[in-house]
Amino acid sequence: MQSVKISFFSTQPYDKLFFEKYNADFGFDLDFIEMQLNSKTIQLVENSDVVCVFVNDIVNAEIIEELARKKVKIIALRCAGFNNVDLDAAKKAGIRVCRVPSYSPEAVAEHAMAMILTLNRKTHKAYNRVREQNFSLNGLLGFDVHGKTIGVIGTGNIGKAFAKIVLGFGCKVLAFDINKDEDLEKLGVQYESVDTIFKSADIISLHCPLNEKTKHIINSDSLSIMKKNIMIINTSRGALINTPDVIEDLKKSKIGYLGIDVYEQEEKLFFKDLSEDIIQDDDIQRLMSFPNVLVTAHQAFFTNEALTQIALTTLKNITNLLAQKDLENNAALLN
Repeated sequence: MQSVKISFFSTQPYDKLFFEKYNADFGFDLDFIEMQLNSKTIQLVENSDVVCVFVNDIVNAEIIEELARKKVKIIALRCAGFNNVDLDAAKKAGIRVCRVPSYSPEAVAEHAMAMILTLNRKTHKAYNRVREQNFSLNGLLGFDVHGKTIGVIGTGNIGKAFAKIVLGFGCKVLAFDINKDEDLEKLGVQYESVDTIFKSADIISLHCPLNEKTKHIINSDSLSIMKKNIMIINTSRGALINTPDVIEDLKKSKIGYLGIDVYEQEEKLFFKDLSEDIIQDDDIQRLMSFPNVLVTAHQAFFTNEALTQIALTTLKNITNLLAQKDLENNAALLN
């Protein structure tokens, strides 16, 4: 029997390490491609039954039509977000789409908390100072997170994990989600409107999916009703933030702190070593010039536990779909 071939796009060394490790129990033929899936690289898909993609791969109607022509049966996302996939086109083409809805909520939630603490206490700057034998505390003044009001936009698995963390810091937690979580309410989380959170929070952390209603949820209008010196953290999707609007408020000192692990135009930058290049993206260059902005390159998911779960869930999803079986987590099937 011919083995099933999976073509992986946007792969890094750690993708190969984890998928090869756990594929020993599945026996797939794994083809790792470093490049992003797009109209120029789709030609690399040859005799593949499955295409496995990540957050910045382009899986629009044109790509899906070509995948169908190449007889690809499954598009497997090794991530939770799926805004980069045209699900209607996939359904029309008869290609099944699956994802990893939950791989380690704590990984992303803990990274969001790390960004808050880093921005607040300026540990990244203190580290560099001490290495240069500068032991001065001037410019490193922070604030107590304890007692602050934290706004959590989106209380799915990651938002819920983050809310529990900040509750442990003794914070007042206000949350917004179309579905209220009773467990969080029992712990003391108060569900409010988005505007109420924008007006009341000292720190806002974004954990919602990207869709028509949430795109650029952080914009000039929402920023205008926030507190001065607001801290905004985004570990979800880059397009939740209107970058030019945020830059304007950073220049005006309205925003006190900004931490982003995602960026709207990140597909041209993240997961690449551009240390010898001149970056042409003026917005990211401007953001990185502010002393109160912390940028990490889509690192929040990057833990041993998360990568293990991503590999196992993806391979199990593919196995079950090929066998016409139900997926273990129905939320993993998108069409």
